[in-house]
Amino acid sequence: MTEEAPRLFDTDLAIHRIGEGLLACDLPRVEWTHEAHLAACCWIISERPDINPTADMRGIISRYNEAAGGVNDDSQGYHETITQVYITAVRAHLHGRTSGEALCNSVNRLLLSPRGRRDLPLLHYSRERLFSVAARRGFVEPDLLPLNRI
Repeated sequence: MTEEAPRLFDTDLAIHRIGEGLLACDLPRVEWTHEAHLAACCWIISERPDINPTADMRGIISRYNEAAGGVNDDSQGYHETITQVYITAVRAHLHGRTSGEALCNSVNRLLLSPRGRRDLPLLHYSRERLFSVAARRGFVEPDLLPLNRI
């Protein structure tokens, strides 16, 4: 099975709208895609120094999920370990960002790179460990490949 091609962004404004909609808890749920997750994370890390993604994403995403009619429990909603994997990937990606590069170009490069793949966490975690309640509720260390290899 091949991975679905990512939906790319045309403008920085589109990314700002996703990030601001996430924080305001008014982003339409249908727009909260894998690509939107990574775009919002890039926006927060790049443009919101008042937010510490490692510590704050749990609350941000959990509030959004509930506002959008979802729940955060042992089987659905917020997943701490997956979130921390992608925060690590986004930080590594942005470390190589060219000065002056448009945010949408950087996000699109991420989405097209190995760090932006939907299955990235499964390169580092066995399916059993990644989808455990412990990994959903809190961060667990990888059992296949260390995160510093992202």
